[in-house]
Amino acid sequence: MYTRKNFKKNVFRFLMLFTLVFIILLMSSERPVYAAEGTSVTGTLGGENQTSEDKDYNLLTIGVAAGDENMASVLQMLGILTVISLAPSILIMLTSFTRIIIVLHFTRAALNTQTVPPNQIIVGLALFLTFFIMAPTLNTVYNDAIKPLAAGEIKTEEALEKGMVPIREFMLGQTSKKDIKMFLEIAGTQDVQTEEDIPTLVLIPSFIVSELRTAFIIGFLIYIPFIVIDMVVASTLMSMGMMMLPPTTISMPFKILLFVIADGWNLVIGNLVKTFYH
Repeated sequence: MYTRKNFKKNVFRFLMLFTLVFIILLMSSERPVYAAEGTSVTGTLGGENQTSEDKDYNLLTIGVAAGDENMASVLQMLGILTVISLAPSILIMLTSFTRIIIVLHFTRAALNTQTVPPNQIIVGLALFLTFFIMAPTLNTVYNDAIKPLAAGEIKTEEALEKGMVPIREFMLGQTSKKDIKMFLEIAGTQDVQTEEDIPTLVLIPSFIVSELRTAFIIGFLIYIPFIVIDMVVASTLMSMGMMMLPPTTISMPFKILLFVIADGWNLVIGNLVKTFYH
């Protein structure tokens, strides 16, 4: 059971998953020394102290002269910024978001309500359902990786490795074995004995393909009762000689009525969320 307070904490932790790492690295890294023209700058290069009084030195020269450690910090920050920029793609591809958004779009198309609900509502609903489903995984990532990293107990590389473990477990639980086998054959990887041996670069596309297949199967099942209504309405209009009247115009109110009577949103969303807990 998740209370409203815990749910808000999970959302906050998810949004700060990558930015927190960047802030920690920024605060802990050594800053390069900059000086204005005509001033003396003392730095370390190759383990020896050097002094520069040349007025022609600019900021780029001083930054390069700061040493390999600062350069490594800059590259590390660049990598973190790259991960942050890819955060929306990670949210879409490595979580339950893909399956949810596709099923919701299938539901709207089956109802033939055009833009009702609007795209903003569908995306927002899919986003918060993703937070709800991924809450246990995000809590594990926070407790095992982000929290120790913030406390300085582990390094960034170790935090990334520990943070990927619960995400991999989630993806493995939703990925079909035949999809993993297909991508392993494409990659030419044969020495896979356990799930831990499956490369992440193989697991991610396998997970995405499995999510697409599952979403389309659920969408097909949602379409079936509404197709029956379309067929009944079309045959009735033809028998009455009203062939010029579009059947979809007449069938749409009956679809909405059926959806409301059956409590469609409860059935669709409830069973969709349960597919992640089988």
